[in-house]
Amino acid sequence: MAAVKKWLYEPMPAGRVAVFRTIAYSFIFVDVFLTTSWVTQHGWVPGELYRPLFIGRILNLPTPTPLFVTMVQIALLVGAAMAMNPRWTRRAGVGVFFLYLEWMFIAMSYGKVDHDRVAFLVALAVLPTVGAARWRDRERREDAGWAIRCIQVAVVLTYFLAAFAKLRFGGLEWVNGATLMRAVLRRGTVLVDPLTIENPWMLHAFQYFIVAFELFSPLMLLRNKVGRLYVKLAFVFHAVTYASITIIFLPHVVCLLTLLPLERVKAPSWVPFARRFQRA
Repeated sequence: MAAVKKWLYEPMPAGRVAVFRTIAYSFIFVDVFLTTSWVTQHGWVPGELYRPLFIGRILNLPTPTPLFVTMVQIALLVGAAMAMNPRWTRRAGVGVFFLYLEWMFIAMSYGKVDHDRVAFLVALAVLPTVGAARWRDRERREDAGWAIRCIQVAVVLTYFLAAFAKLRFGGLEWVNGATLMRAVLRRGTVLVDPLTIENPWMLHAFQYFIVAFELFSPLMLLRNKVGRLYVKLAFVFHAVTYASITIIFLPHVVCLLTLLPLERVKAPSWVPFARRFQRA
């Protein structure tokens, strides 16, 4: 237990949290207006089709209506903007977590649940536990280490449990069948369309690679060449997936950034202006 505690609370640079916090809260605007803009349409869906997820049933959350969805959307965006201010990051961050959780309940209570939101929800939950932090701040703090470590573990568990789900529900047929062939026929790009006719064995082999990659994903947490190589492989994996079948797990990729030394990133030119604006 002492070793686990030491690893879980290992001090990390506060600058990594500061950079990631800016990216995470900025991504909410991208998510609301682009990647999940369709969530607003659920307010117009008949209430009979609403099947709340487990927590939604426990809390007896209201059935989405156009007004309710719009109110959640506006509050979420305002909260995300406020959470980027170091003075308000704790209180506003807590609100953003619950609002984004409700946004996901509205999105995923109609028959489809995406697993790429797990790590991002964990990130929104732990970011408010870290106090004020600035870009390129090299001070090592336990609160920063704990938050970053929680996000990293959530990223790894998303991969590992995805492989577990594939084998649990699809069995060996998932890797031995035509899983990727079906995906390519439905939404493949010009990069992989030739594989369906000329080299279908490559799609079959890639199915084994996907499951193996996910099962061995805990290697990302190693602080050596193997761990760094695995993190790079993860980014390549998502890039290839998007280039071949136009599927991108964007919130998950955002959380992958916590495995990189973000504290070395130089603040962009607009950050000093934003700080002066926030102080004013």
